Amino acid sequence: MKTLSLTLKETGAVLAPTIQLANNPWTRLKGLLGTKSLLDGEGLWIIPCNSIHMFGMRYAIDAVFISKDLRVVSVAADLQPGKAVWPVKGAWSVIELPSGFAARHGVESGCELVLAPAV
Repeated sequence: MKTLSLTLKETGAVLAPTIQLANNPWTRLKGLLGTKSLLDGEGLWIIPCNSIHMFGMRYAIDAVFISKDLRVVSVAADLQPGKAVWPVKGAWSVIELPSGFAARHGVESGCELVLAPAV
């Protein structure tokens, strides 16, 4: 799986250096299922995706829904196992991050993100 780095465009701050890319049927279907946790700096970018479910998950996450131009459309913070987020208008993909990540790093609707190959 390809690894990317997530940067907040406004500040240039690298928020997460280890974002895995899920862009084929198998990796998109599997998502984070079977994992025990996400560490700070880790995440999963699912393309395309405008809704998610937490059925079978073991831990909470933040789901950051973004448009094709990588602008944050919506943040589902502290999304608990067993919950779901219905289709988000304007979202093209989602970045799944550790619970509390968005608030700690100021990721909110309207922010522009940069996802680039990790170095």
